[in-house]
Amino acid sequence: MTPEAIYEKLKAEFGEEAVPEFHPVSDKNRDAWIAVAPFEIERISEYLKTTGGLSFDYLECITGVDYPDLKKIVVVYHVYSYTQRHRIVLKAFLDRDDPAMPSVVNVWSTANWQERECYDLLGVLFEGHPDLRRLLMPDDWEGHPLRKDFEEKEEYHGIPTVRPNPIELFKIQIPGKEAKAS
Repeated sequence: MTPEAIYEKLKAEFGEEAVPEFHPVSDKNRDAWIAVAPFEIERISEYLKTTGGLSFDYLECITGVDYPDLKKIVVVYHVYSYTQRHRIVLKAFLDRDDPAMPSVVNVWSTANWQERECYDLLGVLFEGHPDLRRLLMPDDWEGHPLRKDFEEKEEYHGIPTVRPNPIELFKIQIPGKEAKAS
């Protein structure tokens, strides 16, 4: 099934409020994608997985993108059907000041760790997630490193967070001459 046909099927089932836009492959878009209302993601995901002809049985990945100028965080879902051999990308646009949406762990169990990563690095709260806590950063880490306005502190518990430039470490000092990189 083509991405546009998938969009039309979703629009017929859920309405334009739930799936407001379709973006085909273009010079700007490598993959066709569908904009999804954030609080409809669980229902739409369940439909994509369980409806014959769609059968999206595999959640490839969940990623997030920070757009501070637009005051949005976009959560991106890449889903694939092994039986139908088609894929689609779903994008949910969240308010950057309060990025929250339902979890899809009940639809695809692999979302468990992927949502935790998105929470950890961008601060997206996945409501209904069974164990939403940091995955990559320490529990007491402050902030979300993939937000474009994130400012890393110089140290964490006395450990420097900035490393020296490795090229600087290889400079040879010759008395009376300028340093040269080897």
